[in-house]
This record gives sequence, C-alpha cells and structure tokens, in this order.
Amino acid sequence: MAETRGQLWSIGELAKASGVTVRALHHYDEIGLLPVRERTGSGHRRYTGEDLRRLYRIRALRTLGLPLEEIRGVLAGSGDDLASLRGLLRRQLAALTEQAGQVRLLQRQIQDLLDRIGESSLPDPEQFMTVLERMTVLEKYFSQEQRQQLADRRTELGAERIEDARTRWAGLVEEGLSYLTSGKPADDPAVRDLVRRWDEIGAMFHAAEGTKAAARTMWQENSAEFSSTLPWPGDQLRDLVGYLQRAREAR
Repeated sequence: MAETRGQLWSIGELAKASGVTVRALHHYDEIGLLPVRERTGSGHRRYTGEDLRRLYRIRALRTLGLPLEEIRGVLAGSGDDLASLRGLLRRQLAALTEQAGQVRLLQRQIQDLLDRIGESSLPDPEQFMTVLERMTVLEKYFSQEQRQQLADRRTELGAERIEDARTRWAGLVEEGLSYLTSGKPADDPAVRDLVRRWDEIGAMFHAAEGTKAAARTMWQENSAEFSSTLPWPGDQLRDLVGYLQRAREAR
C-alpha cells in the first residue's frame, strides 16, 4: 500500500491499519498531537512515514499510561531518531514484561479454578474473589509511573541478579527468624546488621521512596495472602517484619 500511494496514507487507511479511529485521528490533529502536513488538491488528509512513526509513539506512550497533554510534551522534547525510538521501545517492552508476569500469575490461578471444575466441584466464590482481587492489587497500591519504575529496575538488574537477591533474601529470613525465636534483642548489633543487609536488597528494587512505601503498605494489608506462596508461616513473617522495624528504630 505504501509503494502504490508514494508512502502517503489516507485517514481511512491509517485508521484501519493502526486500530485508531478516524475520530481520534481528527482529535489528534485538532490538538496538535498529530497535525496533518500533507493534503491532496481537494483538501483530503494524507499521512507520511514520519506521521506513522509519530502515531506509533503516541500509541506506545498511551499504553504506558500518559495522558495526551503529557504525550505532546514528550514528543516535543524528543527527536524522530533511532535513539529516542529505542528508549521508547525499551520502556514499552519493560511495561509489557511486567504485564506478562501478571498474566502468568493469573493463568496459574485460573488453571487452578479449571482443575477444580474438572473435579466436578465448583470453586468457592472466595476463590473467584481472590483472582479478581489479584487482578487489581498492583493498580491499587502502585501508580502507573511507579509500576513503570519497578519494571525498569527489574530490566536493569536482569534475571541473574534478581535470582541472587531472592536467594540472599531467603537466607536473611531464616537468620532473622532464628534471632526472633531465640529472643535476641532488636537493638543487638547482629540484628541491626541483618536489617542493613535486608534494606540493601530492598534498595535494589526500590530506587524511589514512593515505591518502597507502596510496597510496604501492600505487604501490611495483604501479608496473609502473599505469605501463602512462601515457605514460612504468615504470622512468623509478620512478626519478623515488626522485629526488623523495631531494630531500624533503635539505630
């Protein structure tokens, strides 16, 4: 199509190919987000290859949660070059990676529901509620920007460093529980050193204080549910978190 039209697209062709409605393209033109630069002699809109690349950026930024006004500012401050496109694609890929992780979790939960149905017994309403709650729990505690920050950080760390951090964290949990069980005071130097190492791991994932606070709130309000996927009893983990917080306050 691009060759036969000399790399010019009508508004209908662009809408059909991109999934953006004609009405939306008119609106983008009206607010200066995707102004039409080419027209036929009779005044019909024609879109160029440059317009197509700009439309891709608009759609990608929308999937990252940016409102149109902010997108206009972002596009005004970035060039139509490989570097800016590469950065946008990385951010979009990170967001999709995070979404894929959430989808995989939901797949496991829904598979569990299917398995129960296969056993000729309907899942309890509470199980359906659990799936619904987990579909929205991240949105409840983290803003779109914070979710993007977490996704970017995981991408930067890479799978190997993340797995190493998980292994070290599990060791710290065991060490902390042993201190808690033995009655070691929270202000003991060994406990405070444990807190330092614990917080160092957390800082790897939470570069911004906002995401750390959101994660803390999410844990406090959902600790029982999250603990069900871990090898330690939920009440022990809650006691350990409180123990470590007392150690922080004692420093």
